[in-house]
Amino acid sequence: MKNDVYSTYQLQAPAHLNESGEDYRNLTLPYISSQSFSVQWVHNILEKKAEADRIVFEDPDPDTGFVLLPDFKWDQKQLQDLYLIAIVHRRDVRSLRDLASDHLRLLTNIRSKGEDAIHRQYGVPPRKLRMYLHYQPSYYHLHVYFTSLEYDAPGYRVERAHLLSDVIQNLQADSGYYRNRSLAFPLRADDGLLLKFKEAGKL
Repeated sequence: MKNDVYSTYQLQAPAHLNESGEDYRNLTLPYISSQSFSVQWVHNILEKKAEADRIVFEDPDPDTGFVLLPDFKWDQKQLQDLYLIAIVHRRDVRSLRDLASDHLRLLTNIRSKGEDAIHRQYGVPPRKLRMYLHYQPSYYHLHVYFTSLEYDAPGYRVERAHLLSDVIQNLQADSGYYRNRSLAFPLRADDGLLLKFKEAGKL
């Protein structure tokens, strides 16, 4: 699939990498900011310039709203392979690291309205859904995955996926949880971010 500068590829991630909150601010964030990680294809979806016919639900609220659409990995025929993505309307939240307690209304809204929309559209109840975020994400615009518990979705395992319910509870307990804690994630051997960590003597 190709949309603007975004395409789908297959890859295998090597060993885990631990990133502290300080590492994120000193290494990862400058690296992300220096790269041309275009999310124009995401803006195209949000502005209905592309894939508008694929949107199954939208909450247009600029602060807590999102669009929900099927991932291209799902043919929309086999419910056991259900795989949808909620993309937030806000453009100031790139990833898990940006989340704080003031984003709780956004996250709980995605959970409740996403569950309702999927139940209405596909007849799949919330108890049969897995909801999670990736870190590192595949693109830096906050999005949440909704998949069937029966589906072994790419990237749903613990080294990359963070359950939405856990994220909400962690932020309820500590607003700075994801800005400060160390996170583990896989990177490709040729990933530029991995090189930055090696140059900084972190590996």
